[in-house]
Amino acid sequence: MGTKEKVLYWLPRLLCIGAILFVSMFSLDAFEPGMPLLQQIGGFLMHMIPSFVLLAVLLVAWKWELVGGVVITLIGLGFSPFVYLMNYNRTHSVAVSLSIILMINLPFVIVGILFIMNHYRNKKKGTATGN
Repeated sequence: MGTKEKVLYWLPRLLCIGAILFVSMFSLDAFEPGMPLLQQIGGFLMHMIPSFVLLAVLLVAWKWELVGGVVITLIGLGFSPFVYLMNYNRTHSVAVSLSIILMINLPFVIVGILFIMNHYRNKKKGTATGN
């Protein structure tokens, strides 16, 4: 495997891990002073559910790039209206809401497309795994 192939293999995986860590960071708001520790941990775990789902999808994409890439792309696109509306209702700003979508959802769309591209590149070379 050449340098270009290694980059195309690892880039979507590392970007997805980074995006999942970024999304997971928002779970830290479950820790507030004055709340019981068990309640804080419970809130943290509830906030981490999207990250756990994304991690499971990453594991699927790691093995089956086409399936995982499609699912990750659909997650990025599918949750965009929800994220937009949630932030627009909070800020009443189109620009802020769109910038938040670019920060949260766009990385997953890019990662999904990279997984799909890598699948078809490998398929063309005869080295595709899974599908």
